[in-house]
Amino acid sequence: MPNECYFTGKKTRFGKRRAWRGQKISKGGFGLKPTGITRRTFKPNIQKVNAVIEDESGNKTTKKIRVSTRAIRSGLVVKPLKRKYGYTRDQKQG
Repeated sequence: MPNECYFTGKKTRFGKRRAWRGQKISKGGFGLKPTGITRRTFKPNIQKVNAVIEDESGNKTTKKIRVSTRAIRSGLVVKPLKRKYGYTRDQKQG
């Protein structure tokens, strides 16, 4: 299972980390030179949550999916009810 958000498609991105050496030209030096360039990864904040998912036929099922925290906060994830009792009829349907 990839480290990818179900809704937004966020996944691991790659970049570089640069180490600089030298003194700025404005401070009397010859300028900054990159001395070390290494590969690094930028990983999204992915969480496993139970969510109500609608399939192609329109049926809603509860499924455990991997979702970014940005999708959770923006309201893309609809979480199922934790318990079946103690709710009114309107809350169960909603």
